[in-house]
Amino acid sequence: MLGVSKLTSQDFFATHPVFTHGEFAESRRPGSPRTVDSLLRQHAARGRIVRVRRGLYVTVPPGANADTVTVDPYLVATKASDDATVSHHAALQFHGRAYSIWSQVTFFTRRHMRPFRFGATDFVPVKAPKAVAELPDMGGGVQLVMSGGGQVRVTSCERAMVDLLHTPALGGGWEEIWRSLEMVEFFDLEAVVSYALALGSAMTAARVGLFLEEHRDSLFVEDRHLKKLEACRPRQARYLDSSHESGRLVRRWKLIVPERVLRRAWDEVA
Repeated sequence: MLGVSKLTSQDFFATHPVFTHGEFAESRRPGSPRTVDSLLRQHAARGRIVRVRRGLYVTVPPGANADTVTVDPYLVATKASDDATVSHHAALQFHGRAYSIWSQVTFFTRRHMRPFRFGATDFVPVKAPKAVAELPDMGGGVQLVMSGGGQVRVTSCERAMVDLLHTPALGGGWEEIWRSLEMVEFFDLEAVVSYALALGSAMTAARVGLFLEEHRDSLFVEDRHLKKLEACRPRQARYLDSSHESGRLVRRWKLIVPERVLRRAWDEVA
């Protein structure tokens, strides 16, 4: 009976621009863990691969330099753990809907991980909102998209919107959040409202409601969307975020919103 030839390391590297120790080990079976580790060390020493962090590697394409190799940062983030999902501002940036281009990629994961840096990019793991963290899909709205020679796991624009308004500290300030979200021409509003309510946060419901009401014409927002969110708003007036910046009370949402946000003062300077 003819044997099945084992995939060579070079064959594996040709189809895996970013890979984990486990993926490489699987391609070498049968083979001992010691042999796998030895092979990885040899290929790294010869400049064929670069270690990003423990258990994570980048392939150096033929003719490229190991010291300056470039790779899709969203693919690196996806491979950082088995559940890593590009999120928040980075998700909007992946979808081409971020106002500013950042050299930081945030990603959801249940794993306890430290931030790390590769090349010019900082990778920042964050926990999913507590209300959905233990769900199989961490709340849904996760897409698999081909990019950089592999599959990137990334949240939809709908989920990215709510996640940013749930944790605005990860958005780079209200101007960046507003401008980025305004670059999205269409939202599935049912998905937005459903996810916002699933988080069980009155502040998040109010912030999402405020943004949708401010953009109701361009996003075709209906009263039924706003009423669902309004029913979950805070009982008492709250500042828009933890900075407690003074502003005007928007009664419908029980939010004290800075005038610069309500007036979109950044448009006056542009």
